[in-house]
Amino acid sequence: QVQLVESGGGLVQAGGSLRLSCAASGRTFSGNRMGWFRQAPGKEREFVAVINWSGGGTFYADSVKGRFTISRDNAKNTVYLQMNSLKPEDTAVYLCAAALPGIPIESTNYWGQGTQVTVSS
Repeated sequence: QVQLVESGGGLVQAGGSLRLSCAASGRTFSGNRMGWFRQAPGKEREFVAVINWSGGGTFYADSVKGRFTISRDNAKNTVYLQMNSLKPEDTAVYLCAAALPGIPIESTNYWGQGTQVTVSS
């Protein structure tokens, strides 16, 4: 089993920044992809960003492209999400996910509990 624990959420004013972290423990596996999703009240979970094992491959949702940056430190089994120029519509619970090679990130069984991000206008 893989355990994922997110941290770094909080309340920030529009235009501000936050950095989320997701630490993996347990049966960590090489070659995995890690990603971030978010879920706002009354809305479906939506993809935010994903990063491959080496860190050289990233992909973002159009809504966050140019504002958010995903990165990882494999020595620490940790993935990060730097969020800049935050908007009220970014308010959501942010969830970390880890996927085995060959498994679509949105179909993985490995999810964190989430961390709340609230952006005030």
